Amino acid sequence: MSASFEKHQKRRLISSYFSVVLSIALVLFLLGLLGMLILNAKKVSDHFKEQVVVTIYLKDSAKEVETKQLEKSLAMADYVKSTEYVSKEQAAEFMKALNGEDFMDFVGYNPLQNSIDVHLKADFVTSEHLEKISTEALNKNFVDEVEYDNDLVNLMNDNVKKISFWVLIISAIFTLIAVLLINSSIRLAVYSKRFTIKTMQMVGATKQFIRFPFIMKSVRLGMIGAVLALIGMGIVLYYLNKTFIELELLSNPILMGLLFVFVFTLGVVITWLSTHFATQRFLNLKTDQLY
Repeated sequence: MSASFEKHQKRRLISSYFSVVLSIALVLFLLGLLGMLILNAKKVSDHFKEQVVVTIYLKDSAKEVETKQLEKSLAMADYVKSTEYVSKEQAAEFMKALNGEDFMDFVGYNPLQNSIDVHLKADFVTSEHLEKISTEALNKNFVDEVEYDNDLVNLMNDNVKKISFWVLIISAIFTLIAVLLINSSIRLAVYSKRFTIKTMQMVGATKQFIRFPFIMKSVRLGMIGAVLALIGMGIVLYYLNKTFIELELLSNPILMGLLFVFVFTLGVVITWLSTHFATQRFLNLKTDQLY
């Protein structure tokens, strides 16, 4: 009968430890994913901003030397990421592929213009910079028109500000939830040992002596949970980096490494503090208050 009871207690203890490790791992994993989002938020927004194209249409009278000089000066500008010259023939081929038919069969000639597509660096994708670039280009007598989607740029910049604000708010809330969930799991695990704590205290053990093994056990569980969370984060990061190569998620390994260290440290610190306060509570209770 005694052996059966001990086995039952052991299974309950293992189940309790498993639930603590699982809850720590899941919470730290989600918190780590949120951290990766925050670290790469600017990179993602910059990627989308740099997809905005400023198209400079050239007059048919534009000389080749003027076109090359303009393209070269744009490529050397601080605000430009890349430039691409698109001839009217290339534009016609693109339109043909897009529409599935040759529009020149109906028109009888190619009405399109030679152009230069300009991709700006993300920090310069604002209405003010675009207007300035457009004005400078139009001052050249061989430039016919400058085209870009100003509404899209304004919408993108507004959304980036809103998303950044809410990501910070959600991060703060989620961090608080993470601490509360891990603390709750640890408290439940310590609660199951409340009578053991009181027995040790009654035979003369000091609070520090009683608290130490509980803290060490919880810290080990926190480390196991943190390692599981880091493995999950590593897998997600690997597949994201493989899928979205252009975002270069691993371009700053030091920053990503610090995030991993932070998640691991957080798992240890939260479990240590939670166990400390949980055991302190039961150490201060009277025997009749344990029931």
